[in-house]
Amino acid sequence: MADKQAQTSIYQSPVTVSRCSDPCIPGTRKKFGSSIHKCCYECVSCPEGEISNISDSENCMKCPDEEWPNEKKDRCVPRLVEFLSYTDTIGILFPAVSILCCLLTGLILRIFIHYQDTPIVKANNRNLSYLLLVSIMLSFLCVFLFLGHPVDVTCMLRVTSFGVIFSVAVSSLLAKSIMVCIAFKATKPGSPWRKCMGAKLPTFIICVLLLVQVLICVTWLSISPPFQDRDTHSYRGKVIIQCNEGSVIGFYSVLGYMGLLAAVSFIIAFLARTLPDSFNEAKYITFSMLVFCSVWIAMIPAYLSTRGKYMVAVEIFAIIASSSGLLGCIFFPKCYIILFRPDLNTKTFIH
Repeated sequence: MADKQAQTSIYQSPVTVSRCSDPCIPGTRKKFGSSIHKCCYECVSCPEGEISNISDSENCMKCPDEEWPNEKKDRCVPRLVEFLSYTDTIGILFPAVSILCCLLTGLILRIFIHYQDTPIVKANNRNLSYLLLVSIMLSFLCVFLFLGHPVDVTCMLRVTSFGVIFSVAVSSLLAKSIMVCIAFKATKPGSPWRKCMGAKLPTFIICVLLLVQVLICVTWLSISPPFQDRDTHSYRGKVIIQCNEGSVIGFYSVLGYMGLLAAVSFIIAFLARTLPDSFNEAKYITFSMLVFCSVWIAMIPAYLSTRGKYMVAVEIFAIIASSSGLLGCIFFPKCYIILFRPDLNTKTFIH
């Protein structure tokens, strides 16, 4: 009887488990080979982008592209979606500034139409001034294409729209610069340049230069157009919804052609700035092109060094700053004379 009780107590005693490593909690995995004993292991955290949701897991699982591990790395959670929305601070600021500048441009256009028969408005082709003001107004409105959730249509319209609109604006300034030079040469007796005076030459210049930009944009959209892209690699735990430019050559061709027009306009206006005229518009065109080129040259390194919504913010800032530069340099001096110095708005002063 005593032998049976002893045997029963032996069977009922707790079994001792021999372990040389602690259990690995979820979010970690076993790493073997770090000890002299084959059965021993270390618990190491799962690599970035991977999880383990069970204890003593030997391998970690990678999260899907649209998800990211939580802090404990024991489950996948949806990534944060990022784009420049209207609810962001800069997303609220940019539309407000854009609308304000657009209204200011419309007011200046209204002033020019009201005083269209005065010498300062008529000087150097008032129709070009109207076209330039309308293009500046449209450039401010282009800002809204860069805000909000990007889709394929807005991605295609973003760069092409402001590229075409800015080409109209810069072509108008280039035509103005050329007309300033022709007007000076036409004053000489018997000059053949008198035949070039009129509205046909600047209209022809603008149409030809604009057609080149339109062809560049159509070629770009036909071969490799921009599209919506979801970047899951630039930032941890974020999905950046942005516009992929498609063809990089097409993108930089649009910007490069716009820069070429600005450079040519700057050179011609710079050479014409010293012509003997009391109100030589070439001086203001020179300064406006200097501001325009400076903004876009500074934009390139800032654009290449940023990602996500801040890259879009750099583009919007460049559009607003360059458009404001054109508006201020070209039209503010004229508006000042029209509204506050009407004594200078005479043929004697202009000529």
